[in-house]
Amino acid sequence: MAFFRKSEGMWFTQRSVHHFDLVADQSGESNLSVTVLDKDNDQIVGICKEQGIDPAIATGGASFTWQDNKDLTEPSLDRAAILVDVPDDETGRSGKLLRNQGYVEQIPVISRYQFGPDGVLTIDTDYDKQQGQERCWFITDDFRVRVSTVRMVNGVFLMTYCSERRCVLPETLTAMVQANQERAST
Repeated sequence: MAFFRKSEGMWFTQRSVHHFDLVADQSGESNLSVTVLDKDNDQIVGICKEQGIDPAIATGGASFTWQDNKDLTEPSLDRAAILVDVPDDETGRSGKLLRNQGYVEQIPVISRYQFGPDGVLTIDTDYDKQQGQERCWFITDDFRVRVSTVRMVNGVFLMTYCSERRCVLPETLTAMVQANQERAST
């Protein structure tokens, strides 16, 4: 949950996607929005029940939406997901992530997560026909990196590298300008 809280907000993502078949290039720029959800949230409870997990052992979760950087419409449901944190123990360094729909296959999935001693989060997901692994870490509070692979029976299908920079929200920017104006006038 600490990782979700640190990730909350809007992120500008630059991604490079390397396909190992004839699929069109998906590299580009997008926006990722992360909202933290409390453990009592109806969506969190519902996903737990759908996955056969007691909602009482979930610590909360996060809602994720993503869309092309210059797309001003609301994100579609196929570009949104909710993750639920079900830690193995009180340290929260490993556990399960319940997801209402997978990124690789649009089905509910249960992933395993683990934090390394260096703070890198690794998420492993087994889908019906593929396996995914994502690693994510913060360089600073406002810059993070994600890398992922999707493997099929015959080998690696794609690799993705994303650098993500936290966006400054308009109200935060206004407060910063006001603080600087006050400081300059004294």
